[in-house]
Amino acid sequence: MKIETLAVDFTDEQKRYLEGFTTGLQISKVGRGLGGGGKANAEPVGPDAAHIKAQDKVIAAGKKLADQEKFKRDEHPFDAYPRLRQQALDNAPPSPADNFRWRYYGIFYVAPTQDSYMCRLRIPNGIMKHWQLTGLADLAEDLCGPYSHVTTRANLQLRELPPKNATRLIEGIQDLGLCSRGSGADNIRNVTGTPTAGIDPQELIDTRPFAREWHYHILNDRSLYGLPRKFNVAFDGAGKIAVLEETNDIAFTAYEVKDGFGVEPGVWFRLGLGGITGHKDFAKYSGIIVKPEQATSVADAIVRVFIDHGDRTNRNKARLKYVLDAMGHDGFLKLVEERLKTPFTRVPEEAFVARPGADRMAHIGVHKQKQDGLNWIGVSLTLGKMSCEQMRGLARVARDLGDGEVRLTVWQNLLISGVRDENVALAVAAIKDIGLAVEASHIRAGLVACTGNAGCRFAASNTKRNAAAIGDWCEPRVAMDKPVNIHVTGCHHSCAQHYISDIGLIGARVPVGEEDTVEGYHLFTGGGFGPDADVGQEVYHDLKAEDAPKTVEALLKAYLAHRSSPDETFLSFARRHDGETLRKLADAQVSA
Repeated sequence: MKIETLAVDFTDEQKRYLEGFTTGLQISKVGRGLGGGGKANAEPVGPDAAHIKAQDKVIAAGKKLADQEKFKRDEHPFDAYPRLRQQALDNAPPSPADNFRWRYYGIFYVAPTQDSYMCRLRIPNGIMKHWQLTGLADLAEDLCGPYSHVTTRANLQLRELPPKNATRLIEGIQDLGLCSRGSGADNIRNVTGTPTAGIDPQELIDTRPFAREWHYHILNDRSLYGLPRKFNVAFDGAGKIAVLEETNDIAFTAYEVKDGFGVEPGVWFRLGLGGITGHKDFAKYSGIIVKPEQATSVADAIVRVFIDHGDRTNRNKARLKYVLDAMGHDGFLKLVEERLKTPFTRVPEEAFVARPGADRMAHIGVHKQKQDGLNWIGVSLTLGKMSCEQMRGLARVARDLGDGEVRLTVWQNLLISGVRDENVALAVAAIKDIGLAVEASHIRAGLVACTGNAGCRFAASNTKRNAAAIGDWCEPRVAMDKPVNIHVTGCHHSCAQHYISDIGLIGARVPVGEEDTVEGYHLFTGGGFGPDADVGQEVYHDLKAEDAPKTVEALLKAYLAHRSSPDETFLSFARRHDGETLRKLADAQVSA
């Protein structure tokens, strides 16, 4: 019997309520084995089966799925593209459920900060062709805000995308041979690798083919979407520019293995697991080594064990780190070996040859490549931002004076590679002519900031504005002669990785009087990465944003005045003192 519905014009808010209501009903049916058109309790099949089974276990145990799991269970985002198209035709904002779903296509609705989407791309190893950067500039100018941001995953973001342009942008990006698929939500994010891969004189291995293989493995397997939570993978080939792979869920770090330890000597990837520095943890390394050509199969097995055992009830505890904490690394690795049907290769610590060190200024300026007569030029961007004209200008430099490639780094800047010796001066002049630079002070080169509350609803402060203020204030007042990293992040997600910085600031609302608050930060010092990996200690709590520049200035001057020798780094200085002592030393600089 057909039930006729009333012809009622609902408001957008009422429509979104009804969608959420019907979603709940459908989830209830599926949980009782009544949904999907099949018989009750039918065994799930198809590429989404592993995810459905994991959700079924949660329901069978009497637990409640997280809302995002309900959204995925009710309708897979890749099945909902026609509705995204219709929303674009209507210039309509998404419901909360669709806001989550559309992140599978790489777009994030950022209301109430802005009535628009942010779009995040996928660029394996951070390398694109000059014509792709030009094409992105054209798309941004036509469809979005006329600029882009380089991210801390060697990626690009386009912002201020109105709903009406959403599908045009997604498809325009694909027309360029790029994509945004899976760059948000519970998926494997952009695959990072050494930005100087294939051109670095000290690298042990070129990471490009391995990042590319893993990238396409993900793109072409729907079963690798819809994880318990987001997932990061990085490849470091031991080049001069750090990749921060130890901050990823899976770290493949190139090492040379010596002869005499029962394995083939040569370059292997050492496996690290569970990095998530926003939760104060780095990837943990054991003696497991992986042949580079097996990296994709190993990563696949790790992800599938995570799919089976990740927490689908508590988003705050759903990352790989918490699976490892719950079952132990050995227990987890045993499950991975069972899936691989072969044991891992393990060697003792003494089997590894010491890796070449990173150069903290190698992402800025002119540097010799391994190829005779060629150079890469690191371009200094203002906290990762490029205008469309600058994007086109850099693409022209890469096309006319380089090898045609543009290489993004995790330090929110980019490299132009393959510049011949005789063309370096011309390339530098062309870069300066578009308002960018190839040099930066030790302060400016290590200044990193997330989007902040100008474009992210989670952020408690305007990180890019405040970071720029720190740079503008400190640069003319402090003669730093050694690199220092200053990272400014807006919230606990720590996209700017404040915990691993020499000086890191995380956004906070700072109490003023009895009832009011203002923008501010908690300030940390002594964080590090690579061989110096550790989480910084809090030095200032509830620091007003307006006071941050002078406070950072005082800390830097305290370092210059009290370091043990001219060779001591800020990191070493900060770790020699507790928070109270550092405050006293900084306060003395203010009153001096």
